Amino acid sequence: MARRPMTRRLLLSYLSLILLVLLALEVPFGFLYARSELNRFSHTAELGAVTLAAVCEEKLEHGLMSDLPDLAHSYARRTDSTVLVTDRKGIVRVDTATASAVGRNLSSEPDIATALRDQPSTGISEDLVPGRKVLFATAPGTSSGTVPCVVRSLYSLAPLAQRIHATWGALALVGLGALAVVALIGFVFARWITRPLRALEDATAQLADGRLTNPPATDRGPPELRRLAASFSRTATRLQHLLHTQEAFASEASHQLKTPLTSLRLRLENFEPHLAPSAQASLNDAIGEVGRLSRMVQGLLALARLENSAITPETVDLDAVVADRAAIWAAFAGDQRVGIAVAGMPVGKVRAVTGALEQIIDNLLSNALRASPPGTTITLATVTAPANGGCTQPMVELHVVDQGAGMTETDRERAFDRFWRASDAHHDGTGLGLPMVQRLTHASGGDVTLNAAPDGGLDAVVRLRPAQCARPRNQPTVHCKCPPLRGYGTAGSRNAAETVSRPDP
Repeated sequence: MARRPMTRRLLLSYLSLILLVLLALEVPFGFLYARSELNRFSHTAELGAVTLAAVCEEKLEHGLMSDLPDLAHSYARRTDSTVLVTDRKGIVRVDTATASAVGRNLSSEPDIATALRDQPSTGISEDLVPGRKVLFATAPGTSSGTVPCVVRSLYSLAPLAQRIHATWGALALVGLGALAVVALIGFVFARWITRPLRALEDATAQLADGRLTNPPATDRGPPELRRLAASFSRTATRLQHLLHTQEAFASEASHQLKTPLTSLRLRLENFEPHLAPSAQASLNDAIGEVGRLSRMVQGLLALARLENSAITPETVDLDAVVADRAAIWAAFAGDQRVGIAVAGMPVGKVRAVTGALEQIIDNLLSNALRASPPGTTITLATVTAPANGGCTQPMVELHVVDQGAGMTETDRERAFDRFWRASDAHHDGTGLGLPMVQRLTHASGGDVTLNAAPDGGLDAVVRLRPAQCARPRNQPTVHCKCPPLRGYGTAGSRNAAETVSRPDP
């Protein structure tokens, strides 16, 4: 369901448009129908009252007053109404609703007074019948300018209301039916449009993983999407060809370059017995440059393999890897009278590419060891840091802190550029170690930054995601800026027994 937001949006847009059209058409029509029905009902009632008043006036002219009750009751039954007849003074002579009203003087009531002045009136009133609205039609019976009688007919509005409500119900049903039909057609149309987009999404995810196994169909959907799918397929095919070419080059170069470099170094070393002592320094420099070239080639090939491979983070025990690499590097550090200490709280398992943590720690320790003077300590510290700087989940930090000369802010910003080395560097590094650390960290879903250590030196901070908070497959990597290390001498940190190697003062 989460993959169909566009289908839902398209369907909602269709339904919203049709709903607005239906409201714009049906609501005015409903009100117009109700008004026309009320006008028609009022006109019919007024016409009936005028006709009945004329008949009553004729009866009175011929002295047939006794015929008025039968005439009124007959009209009331035929029209489902209540009829009241008054004389010229407004005295009730006939009332089909109740006989007790006969003899009452209604000349003061507005409609009767208007009719006595020879003016008919029609309207809706709540006062004529207690508790409900009725339609009244009051008409005078005129003869030679005089008003011998007045007829008032009262009609219940319930039948009219029922017809109007039935019409509103019919309009609602028509609207719902139209919405249902549009929803069905819109759903089919939206699926027809979005199906190629979903296929492109799947193909893009496959291509991001390194191999397009199910290319999108180019014969489905609108013409624009068909052309887009065809262009994407051609681009993906070209990219895969380029990736395969680069992979083949990296594989072949790793074999073709090793042998000549090894052979060149051996030949240079064979020159040593035949050279004058004054040329020995130049030979050593040449051998050192060949070794640096060999390491540079190996680093470039490693980076090429990283960039051309589909790698997926897995669960790795960070504490175990830190302890293992610290133990291995202790011997190398001891030769330079540099200590390696492990500190911080145990953090457990993290998400990382297989083998990446070992390479990350090795490269950071190698750089730290070059910068550390004798008698100092390199600290490997692990902490769990809260989310910040755009991160949405808690992160695990690995700090590699040395006590060397450190780096300027400008140098720290350029340290991850390939082949870059500080202007004051006096070692044979290739300038590829930190770029490889950054590439491996990003591939693992984390980030790496270089900060100034509080006590001098450099604090290399690697941030990784804990295993229980793994990033979803389609969520982009979040790069976070880490705060500098604040020290690890507090309670709860790993105790001094975990110090792997510490130099004598």
